Amino acid sequence: MAFVVGGFTGLNGRSGARAVSRRAAGVVMMASSEKLAADVDLKKMSLKDWERVLTPEQFRVLRMKGTEYPGTGEYNKFFPTAGTFACAGCGNPLFDAETKFNSGSGWPAFYDVIEDNVKEVPDIDGSRIEILCNNCDGHLGHVFKNEGFPTPKPNRHCVNSACLEYREN
Repeated sequence: MAFVVGGFTGLNGRSGARAVSRRAAGVVMMASSEKLAADVDLKKMSLKDWERVLTPEQFRVLRMKGTEYPGTGEYNKFFPTAGTFACAGCGNPLFDAETKFNSGSGWPAFYDVIEDNVKEVPDIDGSRIEILCNNCDGHLGHVFKNEGFPTPKPNRHCVNSACLEYREN
């Protein structure tokens, strides 16, 4: 669900009771099909602003670079044949459902990304490659390459469910 808080617009697909309390607090609610305001620079939003628009778990993972416990995520064992997985922070489409596969790792895995929507950044220690939403810089997880999975591409984008929203096409 999209909403406006303090002059910026954000998405919160799993807001539930939080949306009700925000509505009571005077937050303007909009339909989830609304687009983000064009003048909002999501990469410059403060952590306090992000904390207002994300659930606590989304904030911990997307903004604080946390990780879900393996096997606990909503989309770990969810394998739709069509649709798109988008960033839970900003709505940017990240992965086509057809690219999701069961890696057995305990996290959703995708062998490919929607072009230009996910960026790769080496971890500080250089041991892994972090993946971020290219629109809002939200932490998604990590990409592992050449692990030998029988997929069309040799990549495993290991993603936290809290970072994702599934959308049917």
